[in-house]
Amino acid sequence: MSDDLAEVARDLKARAEYLSTLTTMGVPKRAAVPSTKGTEAVAASVPAPAGLATAAPTGLTLDAIRADIGDCQRCKLSSGRKTIVFGQGNPKAGLMFVGEAPGADEDEQGLAFVGKAGQLLTKIIEAIGLRRDDVFIANVIKCRPPQNRNPEPDEITSCQPFLRQQIASIQPKVLVGLGKFAGQWLLQTAEPISRIRGRMGKFDGIPVMPTWHPAYLLRNPAAKRDVWEDMKVVRGLLD
Repeated sequence: MSDDLAEVARDLKARAEYLSTLTTMGVPKRAAVPSTKGTEAVAASVPAPAGLATAAPTGLTLDAIRADIGDCQRCKLSSGRKTIVFGQGNPKAGLMFVGEAPGADEDEQGLAFVGKAGQLLTKIIEAIGLRRDDVFIANVIKCRPPQNRNPEPDEITSCQPFLRQQIASIQPKVLVGLGKFAGQWLLQTAEPISRIRGRMGKFDGIPVMPTWHPAYLLRNPAAKRDVWEDMKVVRGLLD
């Protein structure tokens, strides 16, 4: 098999593996958001890239997880990124936000949510009486996709163990999934964000609130009301 054909075969296999986590592990494409199940079935069904563990040991520190990532070359995004955006915040935060992927500003600075969407996220955090330093902010993938395109299945699969380990290390009381990819990943569903937004689920026993991504709010300001209602629920869970 030629190198080009081999690369296509690997890409197709990665896509099939990722899609199987959404459609064949007891989670149909239009499934209701699970209320009690974690992501054990997903972790078991998606083989981790070489050198990565699918388990998420709670004893692993964030520094150790970052060290394991290293100068990551596990997926094709490594060739175009400037910086790995690991995430930042309180390592013992009660509230953890998970977004989609770094953008241009994040890629430049190495920090999650620092552009216009990040500024809006800061206001959302402050509106429920917290500071950015009180929470932890991360993304489903750690490197910026070219031209801010959507993350692809093989890229999500490559980064999956690191996000699981981050959540296990931090042990937040509540997770907020910002937008489609974060909400779907946390809740093991392929339903669109318009259906799952505001519907509580769980990830490894941790309550999950899927809501609109701040970038969406910049384009659709009227949706801020939805996010405010979601964040009031989150505030109540933290209290």
